[in-house]
Amino acid sequence: MPDRLSSPVLQPTTLGGHALKNRIVMAPLTRSRSNDRGVPPKFAADYYGQRAGAGLIISEATNISPQAVGYALTPGIWSDEQVDAWRPTVQAVHDRGGLFFLQLWHTGRISHPDLQGGALPVAPSAIRPIGQAFTKDGMKDHVTPRALETDEIPPIVEDYRRAALNAKAAGFDGVEVHSANNYLLEQFVRDSTNKRSDCYGGSIENRLRFPLEAIDAVLSVWGPERVGVRLSPATTMPGETPLDSTVMETYGNYVDALSARGLLYIHDIEGVTQQTRDAPDVNFPALRKRFRGAYIANNQYTLDLAEEVLAKGDADLFSMGRPFIANPDLVDRLRTGAPLAEAPKQYWYGGGSVGYSDWPTM
Repeated sequence: MPDRLSSPVLQPTTLGGHALKNRIVMAPLTRSRSNDRGVPPKFAADYYGQRAGAGLIISEATNISPQAVGYALTPGIWSDEQVDAWRPTVQAVHDRGGLFFLQLWHTGRISHPDLQGGALPVAPSAIRPIGQAFTKDGMKDHVTPRALETDEIPPIVEDYRRAALNAKAAGFDGVEVHSANNYLLEQFVRDSTNKRSDCYGGSIENRLRFPLEAIDAVLSVWGPERVGVRLSPATTMPGETPLDSTVMETYGNYVDALSARGLLYIHDIEGVTQQTRDAPDVNFPALRKRFRGAYIANNQYTLDLAEEVLAKGDADLFSMGRPFIANPDLVDRLRTGAPLAEAPKQYWYGGGSVGYSDWPTM
């Protein structure tokens, strides 16, 4: 097996003021192991602790409020019970010298009344997504969401602030604001899902208003050196969501605004999640150049591809998702050229510790 010990991707580096073991990031991975109250299980400490060889771990997407929930059995960060449950998991990562950020999530229209106590999911506009929601009773067709009233938006901004405070109380090192994958914040950004006529719709400036208000609320808690934002300009899933009609102008303005705020990083899904890296409408290196902080690249990265992109200066860190499911020692396997295990899809979502925290190391 080839020795990749000298790979620049696997060398220690820094992210702002944080020392990282390497440039590999564990991407957020929804695994649906929490209970009905959004409380993560005790064995989540084993799962995340085992993967602390990554330079940075970003938690699975974590709901900021009951209204934010769009998938059954996903964790939250709005209650004291949830905060208490997260603490030992954070400690397990810290005990192994890892850096751990919590991803803050509101799914918006990508939800279902069964997950909302019978209420309609909320969105910028009443546009039904294509596809199905994962509920406790199985997959169910998405419904047409309810458009948020203007005066309902500030309370959601407050939900982001409170979630950021709770993440700090749980001991996390920072937070990532989930503004990707066509969830609520990105639903406001794109003119394909935002047809509003108030101050949160229409122009690019207006469509960016709510996402930036939410990010500013998080910044008021953490400061920019501990906040990142995830973006996905080219992703059409979930919901079979059309791209923004002026995608580079819209996301260029978004990245400029994030850069002006001094954020630690942006985390870009390059291409369509789980499908392709092809993105003819989006110039990711150009977006990277507009941002003064670090750039985390994501989507189907291998060590070879990461080395190639790093050499070009087109990214600083590289997040990997599915390879971490069955390879808790992924970084060691990359370093030694060892084969990677693959997790059957039956273990990806739902269940207990089997197929989650019981994968062997080399």
